[in-house]
Amino acid sequence: MPQKPAIKYSFLKILTGSDLSRRRLPLMSAKKSSRPVLWLTACCHGDEVGGIVIIQEIFKKIRKNEYLKKGSVFAFPLMNPIGFETQSRKISFSEEDLNRSFPGNVKGSFGERLADIIFSSITDTDPALVIDLHNDWRRSIPYVLIDPAPGPGYEKVYRQCEIFAENSGLLIIRDTEVLKKSLSHCLLMRKIPSITLELGESFVINEKNIEFGVKTIENILSYLKMTLTLKEPFQYTLPADLRGKILTYSFKPYSSTTGIIRFIAKPGDIIRKEQPIAKVYNTFGKLQETMKSSGNGIVLGHCDSSVVFPGIPVMAFGLI
Repeated sequence: MPQKPAIKYSFLKILTGSDLSRRRLPLMSAKKSSRPVLWLTACCHGDEVGGIVIIQEIFKKIRKNEYLKKGSVFAFPLMNPIGFETQSRKISFSEEDLNRSFPGNVKGSFGERLADIIFSSITDTDPALVIDLHNDWRRSIPYVLIDPAPGPGYEKVYRQCEIFAENSGLLIIRDTEVLKKSLSHCLLMRKIPSITLELGESFVINEKNIEFGVKTIENILSYLKMTLTLKEPFQYTLPADLRGKILTYSFKPYSSTTGIIRFIAKPGDIIRKEQPIAKVYNTFGKLQETMKSSGNGIVLGHCDSSVVFPGIPVMAFGLI
């Protein structure tokens, strides 16, 4: 009978509270063999809770005797427990964005110290891939996000990121902003492949987005040959001309007026340059502005607010 993977749930110490209680970082692991290593990380932002459940569901599958064929899966399901408990995107008492604190500093700010624990734990295992799970705006469609190309010397690891994204089954988006202190960028600088999954709304568990996340990770596990080859890999429903293409992330156009926004194009819609995508009205219902697409592509999501201000992004796009 095949040997079951060694599954372990443990904690890493974060700090000791004023009441002498210990604050800890949950760590999950499942080891069938030493290589390859896949890491799953979630809840870097405390309001982005969907990734926690996705990791739980993956480990439920791993507990089945025949599921994991080789390799090891590690997970930090709750990287920002303090933000999670207060429903805050940031680390609530230090007001730091954990995903702007990597690679961390053992003697730095609280966010940097927490980031150091996470980052060193991941890099010590020399992973084949790190999948960072995030949530987006409320009505966003799911997509896989890769960092901008980092330049000479990183071609090989960056191509690995692209290949993993191509095997995710999701729409592929390349970011345009280099976030030098994000987890994914810092891993890339260590030549460790990393992709980010953006899976819909924050604050609540959306079961459809959980399903998308689980199926995407199953695609990756199968590609790494850590599980059986999938007969029918998951593929998010996309127009044929967008499958396998890497689109460019864009927040533009920004609103140029203040008012109440009414969307014309919805998440998942294919758009053409200069196509009307939203209208902004004042309090009396007078049209202030008709916003038009800056290029050809697809609508990724709407902002979660009904009011807009000049220079504020209100929609996200993947542009061809």
